Order: sequence, then structure tokens, then C-alpha cells
Amino acid sequence: MSFLLNTKTINYCLLLRQALYLITIMDESIKPLLTNAKEHMQKSLQHLEVELAKIRAGKASPVMLDGVKVDYYGTPSPLSALGSVSVADARTLSIKPFDRKMISVIERAIIEANLGLNPQNNGELIRIPIPALTEQRRKDLAKQAKGEGEVAKIALRNIRQDVNAKLKKLQGVSEDLIKDAEKKVQDLTNNSIASVEKILKDKETEILSI
Repeated sequence: MSFLLNTKTINYCLLLRQALYLITIMDESIKPLLTNAKEHMQKSLQHLEVELAKIRAGKASPVMLDGVKVDYYGTPSPLSALGSVSVADARTLSIKPFDRKMISVIERAIIEANLGLNPQNNGELIRIPIPALTEQRRKDLAKQAKGEGEVAKIALRNIRQDVNAKLKKLQGVSEDLIKDAEKKVQDLTNNSIASVEKILKDKETEILSI
């Protein structure tokens, strides 16, 4: 009787150990996918914030010039590599070129970037007055910001779709664990979309406030 009990106990322990091992293997298969999804969604939010920062809201910000490329002896270079950009006041940017010979080249690059800015230089510094936005222009910028938000949402949903497809292809993972993982992916997506909405609301407030 004792021998039979011990045998049953041993068999039970072996089965439990095997079950725990399988759960660990399953978790190791699913966890990297969830981590990857979270990282990619965070990058999508960061990208949105970068794009929205380029949409000027009437206040001077060095980010406005991030997309400007200057012809540095035949090589298109970012403006930040050729001079220091600072905020002189709420409606004026100031650029101090590292090489004064590049002033006119930098000035031309800003004009050709079609940002609606009119740079002026005194031979040493370039000053850029930031024109006040009309009501219609503010509405157009708010619409542009909303468009960037939609792009971000599409990216988030694509990440969800990609991860869910990979989850379904996992071998040896129970259906319950797959469904649980899909729920976690959906929660990540919902939270990220909520973050997009908040970011957009803050940007819209910034644009429309006079």
C-alpha cells in the first residue's frame, strides 16, 4: 500500500513538473512577442510626438527647423550640424552658424524648405520671426495634427495584427494561453490609442489657443 501510494505521488509530481515545464516554455514563447509589441507601440507614440512637434503653433521652437537640410559643400546636412539654434523670445528663433561663411546658404535653405518663415541676418546671426497664425491656419494645423494621429493609430493596429498572427503560429501553446496573450495585446493597443488621443488633444489645445 505504501509502495503504491509512493508511486502515485511520484507520478503526480512528474506530471506536475512536466506541466510547469510546458507552461514555462509557453510563457517563453509568448513573452518576447508581447515585449516586442509594447516596444513597437511606444516607438509609434514617440514618432507621433516628433511629427507633431514639427507643426508650429505660433510659438518659436528649434524643432521647427529639424527638417531643414543645408547644402554643405555638396552634402545635404542637418541645420543643427552647421549652427546652434536657440529661442530668442516667444516669437523669434536665433541661429548662430559655426562658420559665418555659411550664413547665406543656411538662410536660403530655410526659405527653400517652404516653412513660411522669413529669415534675416546681420552678418553674424540669423533671426527668424515666427508669424502669428490666422484662425484658418490654426484650423488647418489642427487638421494636420489629427492626420498624424490617424497614421499613428493605423501603425498601432498593424502592430497588433502582426503580433496576433505570430501568436496563432506558435506550436505547442494552448488555446487559452493564446487568447490570454491576444487580450494583453488588445489592452496594449487600447492604452496606446488612448495615449494618441491625449497627445492629440494637448496639441490641438496648443494650436488653437491664442
